[in-house]
Amino acid sequence: MALEAFSGSWDEQVAAHLLRRTLFGPTFNQIQYAKQKGLEAVIDELLILPVTTPPVSISDKETVVSLGETWVNSIFPAINPQEAENARNESLSGWGIKNISNETFSIHEKMTLFWQNHFAVEYSSDARATYFYFKLLRDNSLGNFKDLIKKITIEPSMLQFLNGNSNTKNSPNENYSRELLELFTVGKGEQVGEGDYTNYTEADIKEAAKILTGWRVDGIQSNTSTSVYATFIPSKHETSTKTLSNRLGNKVIVNANENEFANYIDLLFETDHAAQFICKKMYRWFVNYDITTSVQTTVINPLVQLLIANNYDTKPVVRALLTSAHFYDVSNRGTIIKNPLELVFSMLNSTGSQLNYTTQINYDFYGQLGGICAVMGMNYFRPPNVGGWPAYYQAPNYSRLWINSSYLNLRFIISSALTLTDQFKSKVDNTKYWQIALIPFIQGLSSPSDPVQVIDDLALLYCPKGLTLEEKTKLKMILTNGLPDFEWTKQYSQYLNNPTDDTMKKALMFRVGLTLDTLFKLPEFQTI
Repeated sequence: MALEAFSGSWDEQVAAHLLRRTLFGPTFNQIQYAKQKGLEAVIDELLILPVTTPPVSISDKETVVSLGETWVNSIFPAINPQEAENARNESLSGWGIKNISNETFSIHEKMTLFWQNHFAVEYSSDARATYFYFKLLRDNSLGNFKDLIKKITIEPSMLQFLNGNSNTKNSPNENYSRELLELFTVGKGEQVGEGDYTNYTEADIKEAAKILTGWRVDGIQSNTSTSVYATFIPSKHETSTKTLSNRLGNKVIVNANENEFANYIDLLFETDHAAQFICKKMYRWFVNYDITTSVQTTVINPLVQLLIANNYDTKPVVRALLTSAHFYDVSNRGTIIKNPLELVFSMLNSTGSQLNYTTQINYDFYGQLGGICAVMGMNYFRPPNVGGWPAYYQAPNYSRLWINSSYLNLRFIISSALTLTDQFKSKVDNTKYWQIALIPFIQGLSSPSDPVQVIDDLALLYCPKGLTLEEKTKLKMILTNGLPDFEWTKQYSQYLNNPTDDTMKKALMFRVGLTLDTLFKLPEFQTI
């Protein structure tokens, strides 16, 4: 069964929906660009993955490389290596947030976060390993799912995170073998009996732990090796024949040393369970958490067959989903509550507001940003558990978990901080690094001198289901300070004629900032 392609009118509302789901805060101009370009051409461009540059040294505690040079392929200092590790982790955190702040017209960042949530690896004890783990996710974000599973299985950060590096024939460790089945590939399915699930059994976990023995991580914080790498130690590997349960076809895995894990993974992909598992996660990520019987039949199953037919390449699946009539159905707009990163950057990126970032002024800013997002439930480099963030797996609430009384208050605080206050300033030189570019933003709308059109443009940009007439009227009253529309037109014109007049500029910024702050606190803004 083929997934029905979208054949409706490709207008700015439809284009805005696509970009809100694939970018961290599209701009008004990007929506207009997408509308003019057309669906197929826009998807082509969104699916091009750009090359990102690696993080660089930002601290004098990094004594091996100079400020502004990358440390990802360098040794560790022999003296005070932990200070260098802390500095590198801070650099890495800045790098991750900077990539989102400076994202191109590409699905790259959203897909990287998708895979980060899927595998949910925390910082390793060596920032180089953490960087290359993220690079692996980025490089394969629209790649082959089966190949990615094989690569992640012996990736140093994963080997550390789920104890694969201490999994030996004399002491089999089941941590990774369990999560490989339950969270990364086939999923549990329904529980049939004690230790028996639809897709595997507890006995399979034990056998898989033996299959995965023998791998070790070398080079951690080394002052001689420029990399962290996985090594296979034959003497640590369990060479006996492993027999799997009827849930996995009673298959037998014979010893194949360093290739044995790959043979086992190939076996896991012989049924459609892994395809079903990942396609459901993609659906919940991009469309809706509610998978009904109809959605399973008309959307998920066709995606599963497409994934299998393409030998588990994910790009055709993502393309099919994003070009489907189902994706653009009005009932699927505004169904996902923004995660904290989506919230912050739907304010910053959509207004074209670049962070005032330099390699010298960074600790304050990234500490604040990481802390705020973490308190709101999402620490970019530290998922709360191996299952990722609960908003992507915990039924029945899913993304509604991003909203509670504490989180909502924090969302409102960050809104006011970005639009109305001078809260986010550097302790180094009093530079404000978080500030929405209020006037340039308003100038980029279709008709900034017309208050009615300004509000319509804001509704298009920020509100998936639009705004009521009452809400639009309220926002317009805030923008115009309750005066007739022509007074706003006059005020804006006066500013254009005297852009260096600080009084006029501040008055205009205040009205725009107050309007955005009010909009950012509406329920309609909290969703994508």
